[in-house]
Amino acid sequence: MNRIAVLSDIHGNLPALEAVVADAEARGCSRFLNLGDILSGPLWPAETADYLMARDWPTIAGNHERQLLHIPPARMNDSDAFTWSRLSEAQLRWLDALPATLALESLFLCHGTPGSDLEHFLETLEQDRLRRATEAEVANRLGDRVEPLTLCGHSHIAGLSRLADGRRVANPGSVGLQGYLDDHPHSYVVEGEDARARYAIVEATEITFHAVEYDHAAAAAKAGREGRDDWARALATGKP
Repeated sequence: MNRIAVLSDIHGNLPALEAVVADAEARGCSRFLNLGDILSGPLWPAETADYLMARDWPTIAGNHERQLLHIPPARMNDSDAFTWSRLSEAQLRWLDALPATLALESLFLCHGTPGSDLEHFLETLEQDRLRRATEAEVANRLGDRVEPLTLCGHSHIAGLSRLADGRRVANPGSVGLQGYLDDHPHSYVVEGEDARARYAIVEATEITFHAVEYDHAAAAAKAGREGRDDWARALATGKP
């Protein structure tokens, strides 16, 4: 297996994406995988779509891709509505062609879990916080998938779980947004350690996690100009 860079939850943050790609290439990565939630947010959705469409990496859809395609614009949340209004027909067609999951050699790719793009894989929501999932919870979500390594996103939290039977599940963390407020199935907060962009590298049986500096102040300023002070704070600090 070549050295593979695994990216997730870019959320239209093009400067973070460019920094991650440069770092991964400098570390010898020759392949890239994208685990969804690609464009949604008050940043650079159309520009990010163009960047990714030109590279044609193996890519799956996240919950925000599904929402952009199947929720009427008048009912979308602010991040999705901003994004939808800036995408071309060609970019929407690209999103529509993305699979929800993908089996790739010895890897299985999903955004949330194999059964849901809204369920966290390595975390469990309790009241207003996420806790680390137990091995039994991870195994139940993994079900009968036989691939040695399953890659997921959605929570924006980097992590790795190894089951007793040897199967592993890994989340590379988020390229574009480290902290956020979610409202499904009820309100809770995720706080990142800092504002750096996250991704992972898979090589043979090894997986390593990386945090990359980028111009997060520029991303925060862009969110502020779009009237999204919540995103501006999260992009500047990693905490919503």
